[in-house]
Amino acid sequence: MDMRKKKLPIGIENFEKLRLEDFYYIDKTGLIRELLNNWGEVNLFTRPRRFGKTLNMSMLEHFFSLNGDKRIFDGLGISKETELCEEYMGKYPVVSISLKGIDARNYEMAFEMAVQIMKRVPAKVQYLLESDTLSEQDKAEYRKLLDDHMSEAVFCNSLRVLSELLEKHHGTKVILLIDEYDVPLAKAHANGYYDQMISLIRNLLGETLKTNNSLKLAVLTGCLRISKESIFTGLNNLKVLTIADERFDEYFGFTDKEVKGLLEYYGVTDHYEEVKRWYDGYKFGNVEMYCPWDVLNHCDRIRSGSHVQPENYWINTSSNDAVKRFIEESANVTTKREIERLVAGETITKEIHQELTYPEIYDTIDNIWSLLFTTGYLTQREKAEGRQMKLAIPNLAIRDIFETQIMEFFKENVREDGEMLNRFCDALQNEDVENVEKIFTEYLRKTISIRDTAVRTEMKENFYHGILLGILGVKTRWGISSNREMGEGYADILAEPDTGDMGIIIEVKYAHDGELEGACKEALKQIEYTKYEDDLEDDGIENILKYGIACYKKRCRVMLAEK
Repeated sequence: MDMRKKKLPIGIENFEKLRLEDFYYIDKTGLIRELLNNWGEVNLFTRPRRFGKTLNMSMLEHFFSLNGDKRIFDGLGISKETELCEEYMGKYPVVSISLKGIDARNYEMAFEMAVQIMKRVPAKVQYLLESDTLSEQDKAEYRKLLDDHMSEAVFCNSLRVLSELLEKHHGTKVILLIDEYDVPLAKAHANGYYDQMISLIRNLLGETLKTNNSLKLAVLTGCLRISKESIFTGLNNLKVLTIADERFDEYFGFTDKEVKGLLEYYGVTDHYEEVKRWYDGYKFGNVEMYCPWDVLNHCDRIRSGSHVQPENYWINTSSNDAVKRFIEESANVTTKREIERLVAGETITKEIHQELTYPEIYDTIDNIWSLLFTTGYLTQREKAEGRQMKLAIPNLAIRDIFETQIMEFFKENVREDGEMLNRFCDALQNEDVENVEKIFTEYLRKTISIRDTAVRTEMKENFYHGILLGILGVKTRWGISSNREMGEGYADILAEPDTGDMGIIIEVKYAHDGELEGACKEALKQIEYTKYEDDLEDDGIENILKYGIACYKKRCRVMLAEK
């Protein structure tokens, strides 16, 4: 009998809601224990997007906060740590803010948004206006924090001032949580007001973290570890915990055991292998991690229908600029080879710099490697030696992003290679097999090939098929159709030149053993079964050319069927 299962917490970032409304929860409360036992006054966690940073921050907020229902921790790991719970649980005023929403075209608008976000923080503690311990002067200071038109100076001081007022009222120091501290910087960099924004955030963090005597503990999260000089100047009490760190390594993302438990609970363990191949493979510190966002989304979909193919859920939620910029570097032959090796599942050793600033991230190809590593598009495969790391694409979901971007890049380049590709189309039309083969080979050498050992043959055929369609697209007036789109199981292409009296049928085969000749004959044999020929003949087109094209890595063989 099927008991009603808990709901899957997709996109739930509020810890209390998750616990009270019967969502499935993978216990990450060990993070609290480790934070309190390995004391650091200011802690910065950097992790890729979608790894549960915000939910963990919400968990910390509900644990320390004076108000709220503490039963939400019953039965979780932290509740066994009785001493820690007695000393810290529900004992502190918590100031919590997320900078994620600061995203605007110019600095003025971004600052207005920042003010709106900042105002919500003091608005939650309006009991300060009734406080007996605060003087009239204190209350006047407090009112300034609620003002729509606060100055930059008031803004930068606001978290510190609020901490001081809370400490004075409650007689206890304050816990401070700042989520996604680097999002405004990323947006500012993209929109051209980086210098103004970095100065604002630097002053805010400096005031809040450096000169704040009311601070008990601060936790920050972000994607990038922005270099100290540019933002955390003079902050000696900062502990940075990146994806390369062994401390806290298991608290962001799901471990293998946790994923097995989740699939078991929902009765879908037969999907374990595919979930692993698609969403596992990140290495944080010493632990292999799965991307929780992908796992939860996929689990949700396989519960509704077990035939569902895995897909990349992450891609829709974050920008893939880093991969795009990386692939644009492929004009450099070394980089092109390295991209091909990564997509083929190999590792590449690189020197990684974890501290970057946004203006530097695309400056050099070395920085792009570092960015891909910190944002989760590449991961380390074994223990690093100094700064040298063995990097690999973590899983099929991320490889999907690389392959999509490679295809996009290829399509943009087709336009530049117009002259050469027009010659290819002309050769097709003129039954010039030799040149069809020669130009296609030449072109395959130029593009980034996806020659992946782990990929099924039809996926490889898809790649060459896509390239051929892209090339034929150069002839804007030709009619191009492909059975791949009609799903009839034949992967051929029909090109009708604008002369109106000819049809060209092409079948692409991947020669997985390198036997190009045999694969070519196989392709021609397959054309016999298509419906194209009948349709063309019905239209009165008698001149029908049938090409078999076999590909293997960067080699190809072309044959024309006898009429």
